[in-house]
Amino acid sequence: MTSSTADRGTVLITGASRGLGRTLADLYAAAGLRVIACMRQASPGAEALDVADEGSIAALGERLQGQPVDIVINNAAVRGDTGGLGSLATGDFLEVMRINALAPLLLARALRPNLLAGRRKVLVNISSRAGSLAEGTIDDEDGDYAYRCSKAALNMATVKLAQDFRRDGIAVISLHPGWVRTDMGGAEAAIDVAESAAGLKALIDATTPAETGSFRAYDGRTVAW
Repeated sequence: MTSSTADRGTVLITGASRGLGRTLADLYAAAGLRVIACMRQASPGAEALDVADEGSIAALGERLQGQPVDIVINNAAVRGDTGGLGSLATGDFLEVMRINALAPLLLARALRPNLLAGRRKVLVNISSRAGSLAEGTIDDEDGDYAYRCSKAALNMATVKLAQDFRRDGIAVISLHPGWVRTDMGGAEAAIDVAESAAGLKALIDATTPAETGSFRAYDGRTVAW
């Protein structure tokens, strides 16, 4: 890490091994920021992090102790069973909730000191319109019970964290990346990953304390809770 890279700030991204997380990591690296890319399997230049494991999250916080982080992007997520109520399985449901809703809260707690030491102080939860009570089923009738419930919970986590972190000057936002052509979104998805990532980055880079507690789509549109 050069001094110029350090001066431009540090962004931490979970689920950075592929898809949207990888593309965001590449964009921020190209912009000259130091990128802490977190993924389950450690690799050169990346941090090992299993968001399903509370101990792994705590260990990441310990390894990064004393390091300023300007932006944290909670991107890691799973979709789980896509069937309807009849195929709902307890284990699958709880695993999706653990990864998509609980892990971002645990990471927010573990990395709060790092954000406090940073200059930007932005915490981003990559959510989904599928978790919007107002809009989530308007044009999408897939089952996805676990995924939808987990993203609705994540949106509430954003609102609560925005309240709790306001006194720290940390802005907390939810962002909807759109239906993106990734392993999770599938080949039929409508939006290219590069387009989504560029839109998300523009929103993140423009985020100030005034936007805390907001929910927006990659194209800038406000998403109803």
